[in-house]
Amino acid sequence: MTPPVLGGALSTRYNRVLINPTDATMLDDRKTEILRAVVEEYIDTGQPVGSSRIVQRGRLNVSPATVRNELASLEREGFLVQPHTSAGRIPTEKGYRFFVDALTPQGRLQATQRQAVLEFFETTHGALETMLADTTRLLSDLTSYAAVVIGPPHAHVTVRSVQLVGLTPRLALLVVVLSNGSVEKRSVEFADDIGDERLAAATARLASMLIGRAVGDPVTAPATGDAELDAVVSSAVDALAGDHDNEPDNVFVGGASRMAAAFDAVDTVRRVLGILEQQYVVVSLLRDVLDRGLSVAIGTEVGHESLTECSVVVAPYEVEGESAGTIGIVGPTRMKYPQALAAVALVSQRLGRRLSEG
Repeated sequence: MTPPVLGGALSTRYNRVLINPTDATMLDDRKTEILRAVVEEYIDTGQPVGSSRIVQRGRLNVSPATVRNELASLEREGFLVQPHTSAGRIPTEKGYRFFVDALTPQGRLQATQRQAVLEFFETTHGALETMLADTTRLLSDLTSYAAVVIGPPHAHVTVRSVQLVGLTPRLALLVVVLSNGSVEKRSVEFADDIGDERLAAATARLASMLIGRAVGDPVTAPATGDAELDAVVSSAVDALAGDHDNEPDNVFVGGASRMAAAFDAVDTVRRVLGILEQQYVVVSLLRDVLDRGLSVAIGTEVGHESLTECSVVVAPYEVEGESAGTIGIVGPTRMKYPQALAAVALVSQRLGRRLSEG
C-alpha cells in the first residue's frame, strides 16, 4: 500500500504496515462499517459502544438486532472486546490496527493548523536545540499528545562554514556552522600574538580543509611552510576535535503534561511519564518502530510494557536528502489517528526543509 499524502509528501522510507490480508478479506462491508463506527465513537467518547448508538449514527440501514449480531461476530474474530457483560464494545489492538491500515482516511490538518506550522518554520530562528524543543511544543499543540523530537546524530553532520574570530591577541573564537543547523563554538588559545591578517588566512585554510567533511572525521592539517599559520590552524583543529560518536542523542519532549488528561488511571499516567523521562528508552522505542517499517505502533506493538495502553506515531525527517532524525507523538490507543498522522507528516517535512535551508 502506498503511503498517503498526509498534509505533505511523505518519505518513501515512511511506510505503513498493513494488517494480515486475511483479516481484511474476512470482513464484509457491513462489518467493516460497524467496526469503523465503534472505533470512531470510542475515540470520541472513551465509552463502550452499543448497537443502539451505531444505529443512531445513521450510516447503516439495519436493525439493532443485526448490529448486535455483527458486534458479537467482530468480538469472536478479535476486533472488539466487551469489557462488561451488559456493556457495549471497545476496539482491541487488532481493531485499531485494521482501522489505521484499512479505514483511516487521508488525513489533513485544518487550514489554521497548517498555517500555524508554515509560519512557525518560516519565523523560527536561533540554536538548533531551541528549534527542536519548540517543535515538540508545536506538535503537541496540534495533537494534544506528548511529542518527541530526536535531533540528528552529531557524528553524521557535515561542516557548512567555519570562521575564527579574534577576541584578544592570543585568544580567538572558532565558530562552526553544521549541516543540521547547529552552531559549535570553541575557544582557541595561542602561544603568541595573532593578528587579523593571520586569522583570516587561518580561516581560509580551515574552510578548505573542513567544509563538507563530517564533523566527527579525524582531520590532519598539512604543513604550509608558514609555521605561524600552521600553529593557528592546528590549534583550531585540536579545539574542534572530540569523541562525537559517543555524544548522546538530543531528545526533546513536549506536552508530557497532556498525558494526564489522556488516561483515567493515575498509575498509567505515572508509568508513561516515567518512560518519557528516560531519553535512551525513548530513542530506542522510536527507532525500533521505524526499523520495523511502522508509522503507527499500537499497544504492545510499541514494545514496552509501560506503554501497552499507548500508541506511537513516528516519522523520520531528512536534511539535504539524508535521514537526520525522528519525530513522533505518544498518546492513548484511542488516538485520533488521521489527525495525528497528518500532523506528524507535515511537521517532519517542514522541519527537514527548514534544517536543509540552514
